Amino acid sequence: MKTIALAATLLGLAATQAGAATMTAQLAGTDGSDIGTVTVTDTPSGMAHATVELQGLPEGAHGIHIHETGDCSASDFTSAGGHLAAASDHGVMVDGGPHPGDLPNAHVPADGAVTVEAFLPAFSVEELMMDDDGSAFIVHAGPDDYESQPSGDAGSRLACGVFEGE
Repeated sequence: MKTIALAATLLGLAATQAGAATMTAQLAGTDGSDIGTVTVTDTPSGMAHATVELQGLPEGAHGIHIHETGDCSASDFTSAGGHLAAASDHGVMVDGGPHPGDLPNAHVPADGAVTVEAFLPAFSVEELMMDDDGSAFIVHAGPDDYESQPSGDAGSRLACGVFEGE
């Protein structure tokens, strides 16, 4: 496990050093509490590298996704729109999926803190996230089932953060 994390860290550093596009979101809960940070960086391989560091969440599995609009102003975070979908269907369990912004569920232990790293194939921070209305990151109340349309039946939105460039 340490080898995988080290390799991912080195890959992230190499991409950042090469001038790759990077976006970071500071997440807040519906009560305004600090929930964590998400960073997405383009890599030389053409896959983006996402690092999600969360705290203060209820124990259990939570769907986590990049959403299409950089706006967390609504009290229930619906202002962030739907998943960053491009022309794809939702979920890895369906033909035509997944959305570019779909990440694996975050499995939060009893202490409420978790780190998730994921590679996003065929994902470009510059092309998909740096458009006129930006992008946001959402943590859902329940797990993503990886197949229900359009969003994996992951429930309400617990936390939101707007991505900003570095």
